[in-house]
Amino acid sequence: MDNKKELSVIVACGGTGGHAFPGVAAAEELASRGHDVTVWDSGRSVESSVIRNWKGNVFSTGAKQLSAGNAFANIRSILRCRKEMRKARPDVLLAMGSYSSLPPVLAARACGVPVVLHEANTVPGKAVDFLSRFAETVAISFPSTSEFLPGVETVCTGLPVRAGIASGTRFPSIPTNAFTVFVTGGSQGAHAVNLLASEALARLHRTIEAMDAPGKRPLYVIHQTGAADEGMVMAAYAKAGVPSRVKAFEDEMANAFASADVVVARAGASTCFELAACGKCSLLVPLPSAVRNHQHFNAEAFASIGAADEGTQAKLTVDSVANWLLSRYRNPAKIEDTGRKIKSLATPDAAKKLADAVEEAVRRRGGTRPSSKA
Repeated sequence: MDNKKELSVIVACGGTGGHAFPGVAAAEELASRGHDVTVWDSGRSVESSVIRNWKGNVFSTGAKQLSAGNAFANIRSILRCRKEMRKARPDVLLAMGSYSSLPPVLAARACGVPVVLHEANTVPGKAVDFLSRFAETVAISFPSTSEFLPGVETVCTGLPVRAGIASGTRFPSIPTNAFTVFVTGGSQGAHAVNLLASEALARLHRTIEAMDAPGKRPLYVIHQTGAADEGMVMAAYAKAGVPSRVKAFEDEMANAFASADVVVARAGASTCFELAACGKCSLLVPLPSAVRNHQHFNAEAFASIGAADEGTQAKLTVDSVANWLLSRYRNPAKIEDTGRKIKSLATPDAAKKLADAVEEAVRRRGGTRPSSKA
């Protein structure tokens, strides 16, 4: 598309940080091309830490999770979106999946605005599965996702990651020779992972302390807990004497990744692609209740080529996690090999490819802006 022609673009993202981060990354790329971009979020507090980094306009849709109890709230959100869309008259809507996409996409459909959807995970969520019929194209992160969307035009863009995620520096408070483990359950935390990892790391610390070997490395832990477990995890490490940086929400993620030798994490798509961008050895623990078990399939896509290890939450024990960590502590070559393999799956140009797909959708429609009476 001729970039001299400024487009009016809405980027609908949110519901979770895993959808908001890629949406903001795509919005920044589109804005850098001279387009007028507005980010639509659902208004949840969990999105605020992400959206605050966006310097442009923001509109909150009021979208709620899909359930019978939220039906009226979502009807109101659809009407609110349609009213705003008629006023804004955008050229195109980019929707990043999750329930927060439903009202904007249905409003776009009513107003004749072309839609580009993005699916972050290997297995499409219910929202993308349903809304794909209204889209010009569905951008996907994993090539295998196209198998779940028969009859739908797809383009594999990869998943945009937050700007600068691979450009962090080691926290100066961490000893230079420390074996550093980063634990994260995502922006909202994960209670099961917090419990398992904190106990396993306390055990690893005791094992390391009892070693009598030249070149012994001390343990250091970075742990993003979510708001509910911050105090509990902090107390656990203090009691065990484990040097640590514990935060409900880690606002220096690039530095956390840069500091880590290994990572223990959930397997949301954003986390997986950030690990790839940073080239980090990881133990992925998929959320067992994830819709359509998509986190398992995300982890499997990486583990199948040796780019990560996957553990099943119900089967993992404190001993098994501690042993996995100890094996990496003793085998730096394994860490390096896994990091190299996961780095090969990184998609550094994903935001550019997604922006290209958005521009292409407008080109197909002839670049005609919808009427305000649509």
